[in-house]
Amino acid sequence: MSMRGIDTQVRKKRRRIFKEVANLAYTSENLKDDMEALPYKIVDYEESEYENIYRERAITRESIRLAMGLSLRPENLPVHVTQGLEESNIDEKYYEPPLMQVIPSACNACPENRYEVTDKCMGCVAHPCREVCPKGAISMKNGRSVIDQEKCIKCGKCKSVCPYDAISHQVRPCLANCGVNAIKSDKKGRAYIDPDICVSCGQCMVSCPFGAIADKSQIFQLIRAIQSGRKIIAQVAPAFVGQFGSNVTPDMLKEALKELGFFDVYETAIGADIGAITEAEHYAKEVATGEVPFLLTSCCPSWAMLAKKFFPETIDKISNALTPMVATAREIKKEHPDASVVFIGPCASKKLEASRRTVRSDVDFVITFEELAGMFEAKGIDLSKVSPDVPMNDATGAGRGYGVAGGVANAIEECIREYYPDVEVNIEHAESLAECKKMLMLAKAGKKNGCLIEGMACPGGCIAGAGTNIPIPQAMKEVAGFKASADKKIPDMEENKND
Repeated sequence: MSMRGIDTQVRKKRRRIFKEVANLAYTSENLKDDMEALPYKIVDYEESEYENIYRERAITRESIRLAMGLSLRPENLPVHVTQGLEESNIDEKYYEPPLMQVIPSACNACPENRYEVTDKCMGCVAHPCREVCPKGAISMKNGRSVIDQEKCIKCGKCKSVCPYDAISHQVRPCLANCGVNAIKSDKKGRAYIDPDICVSCGQCMVSCPFGAIADKSQIFQLIRAIQSGRKIIAQVAPAFVGQFGSNVTPDMLKEALKELGFFDVYETAIGADIGAITEAEHYAKEVATGEVPFLLTSCCPSWAMLAKKFFPETIDKISNALTPMVATAREIKKEHPDASVVFIGPCASKKLEASRRTVRSDVDFVITFEELAGMFEAKGIDLSKVSPDVPMNDATGAGRGYGVAGGVANAIEECIREYYPDVEVNIEHAESLAECKKMLMLAKAGKKNGCLIEGMACPGGCIAGAGTNIPIPQAMKEVAGFKASADKKIPDMEENKND
């Protein structure tokens, strides 16, 4: 069981911080002083969940900095909480890596991996735990089993044979949810993220029960951009459906975004449609003919980073189709060359994809659904009371399905069957970085030749991204409904040929 989708104190606190940072941008007359005062406004002396209110305020200060796009402060140097504020009080700013960061004062230094005997132990006569331990690490003391941590090799055999379920396996939630083992320990046993390994999926962030991991945000700079009177157009990722309340329709969200000051709103599924056509063509002309052994989809940046970092020999197999985010941004800028584009999505790693220098993304800002919820709250916009003006009707069912694991593969498969009926299709999809890694190992070993492989870093696909607001099964249902309501099932090949 994971705590995803539960409105925990950690999530409430994050949203409160986004709301307050947005509020600073909207209303502050004296930014420096107001930013200094925020931790005191957010952390109420009477109501703190922490034993130590000073620790909670220290954590809140760092969270506010990250939410304003600033970096964490070093722990042992006197750096002011507002340092860097002037450089950040602007209307455009790319993310500076690293994106995912552990706030040291918040980290609980959880045990990485240990087996412990709990007080459920009955001191039974059989003590199978002792019999199966390959290292003789278990002995009986005062009628109870005890594990010698020096000898224990963490094989878990004792746990599996205990008749009383008395042996507990403690793991770090952040590490358990990191599919690439990017989380290491510092000298004090606290977690830190190795930026050379991390692919910025954010699954550690949403699984830390202490809220000790956070990424940076651009909401502050985005609000400044809207205030500057520039023409700003939003594109919303396919996973957006239902993220702002089950009674808030896509059309209502579009209207609410216009109330926030966006000039117009597009579905990112437009770009997904373009991608589906392109990848179907690549498959039919390159993979099916044996020219390329297999093809990897390109939508999920963490999946693409995983392939590049750990399986460099697959780089040329990653589809060069533009990601839906980039393809949509280019379509928007074709129609509105003077506009800036904001991608609103479920995803943390899109923040880095937008600032990549190799393929210009044409995306000026990236914010998540969670961050957007904070902006709506700060502005006092109640989405359930918005009456829509213009329908959201840009894309086909195929593109709209991209938000759920398997949806990309399905869309491409439907396009291949329609436009290349004599091509035999082999489609695979992997979700979660651990599964993606297995899939890439099989592909590398030549076991997936002839396949089109969709990879998603988040288990469940984009609807499980680190920036989402609602439980995954509910999101899946909402996306399926919106996909089914599309006028067309798949995109036209001619309309969507890359120019």
